[in-house]
Amino acid sequence: MKTMTCRQLGGACDQEFHASSFDEIAGMSKRHGMEMFQAKDAAHLRAMDEMQQLMKEPEAMKQWLESKRMEFEALPEE
Repeated sequence: MKTMTCRQLGGACDQEFHASSFDEIAGMSKRHGMEMFQAKDAAHLRAMDEMQQLMKEPEAMKQWLESKRMEFEALPEE
């Protein structure tokens, strides 16, 4: 089990997510993002706008995602 925060995953807060795989933790982050979108949380909406800009460049998005995957893999097991 490893831990990453919303902020580490491109978000806007220190909500922690705990998971065994990067895909699992990415899913938790995505669900959290959807909740924050529905709540119209201003900080998260700004982070989502930044992510949307990154998504316009597929290669940049791929590199960003791979860097987050590597960051997750480098974390110590809890």
